[in-house]
Amino acid sequence: MKTLVIGLDCGSPEVAFSHPHMPNLRRLMAQGCFGRLESIVPPITVPAWMCMATSQDPGSLGVYGFRNRTGFSYDRLGIVTSASIHAKPIWDYLGDAGKRSVIVGVPPSFPPQAIRGATVGCFLTPDTRTDVFTAPASVGDGIRSLVGEYPVDVKNFRTDDKDWLARQIDEMTTKHFAVVRELLVNEPWDYFQFVEIGLDRIQHGFWKHHDPEHRQHVPSSPYGDVILEYYARLDREIGQVLALLDEETIVLVVSDHGAQRLDGGFCVNEWLCREGLLALRDRPDTPTPFSPANVDWSRTRVWSEGGYYARVFFNVAGREPDGTIPPDEYEDFTLSMIARFEALEDDLGRNMGTRVFRPRQAYRHVRNVAPDLIVHFGDLFWRSIGGVGYRDLHVQENDTGPDDCNHAQFGMFVLSAPGLALRGEVPDMHLLDIAPTLLELNGISTPAVMQGRSLLAREVRL
Repeated sequence: MKTLVIGLDCGSPEVAFSHPHMPNLRRLMAQGCFGRLESIVPPITVPAWMCMATSQDPGSLGVYGFRNRTGFSYDRLGIVTSASIHAKPIWDYLGDAGKRSVIVGVPPSFPPQAIRGATVGCFLTPDTRTDVFTAPASVGDGIRSLVGEYPVDVKNFRTDDKDWLARQIDEMTTKHFAVVRELLVNEPWDYFQFVEIGLDRIQHGFWKHHDPEHRQHVPSSPYGDVILEYYARLDREIGQVLALLDEETIVLVVSDHGAQRLDGGFCVNEWLCREGLLALRDRPDTPTPFSPANVDWSRTRVWSEGGYYARVFFNVAGREPDGTIPPDEYEDFTLSMIARFEALEDDLGRNMGTRVFRPRQAYRHVRNVAPDLIVHFGDLFWRSIGGVGYRDLHVQENDTGPDDCNHAQFGMFVLSAPGLALRGEVPDMHLLDIAPTLLELNGISTPAVMQGRSLLAREVRL
């Protein structure tokens, strides 16, 4: 029995399950089970896909986002690579059972890791023209022969040139699926997983044109149907992939998180400055990127890294070089900061609905250097802006370029498998349940280290 996992980065259940022109997805839904899929905290591409593959939470992996502190100094941030993941993914368990896998674009997969089978690098690959982006390298040679330059991403997808962006995503997606079909046919495999990043990019680029509830919605926009058309295009691509499979193949369509409108950005470090918790040597009067070199650490208690969510760090005495929070005050200070974040209001004076997570409570283990708090402003309807020098705490512009949507806590899954008794919508499915489910479908018991549970082990009323 073979297993195919079709990964749609940022796939939204609200869009996919209501879309009128996705017949191939509908067929899979009718043949099996489907539902919303709760993602990790925070719901972000890295590490979500590897949390899914290993059935371990971010704290257990020691990876809390694309960039992580590599020590307790103030300026040491490291970019995640494939070498950052030390837990065993599903394809290695299958490899132990003699099965071969083909893994395409599953983040983080650069540099490509040797497995029992073949790997193709993800969007973190610097340059496929010059870098070895597959293992074995000969697979990359075949990809270049097939499609020429292989685009792992649209590098500048945060742009106001929407025509260019749509073309780039279309060309990238065409090449991705051409490669997937080629590998499905010509590379031996028992387990095949690929991730299409184009859906994430198109939603970040066009959500305000798609969603009438978006604050910056553009009625009658020429780009109003771009997102729906891309979902329909993905369904056609999925149909071509399914045509290459036999009836005994397990098929899973899955996303790492969902998508939702972005109401704006909250300037977290600017707010910390105004609250007297973050002291700068030189206070800029125009928006300026946050720089640890400009911080007076002797008078600072808290700082944050921006992004779709906020990673908040405390300046703890004996831990950070110039720590100001006594260790015996850490707990009280933590509770005070949680209360402050939860009390934040939006630009209309309403409580923002911010959610705050403590890693030691959110995760089974906390490895490497975790944030002291993880903050979802406005339950992720607001993103975190890390810069300082802003006049207002609530802004509509993004400090990294135009961006229309944020990640949502719930993604989606559709599972079709021979002999699968489960039918219809399944509630309470979690990202960490995916690997145990697929292993059990392949006749392998869930390893003790995995934190999820197999969907097949549930008592579900049919």
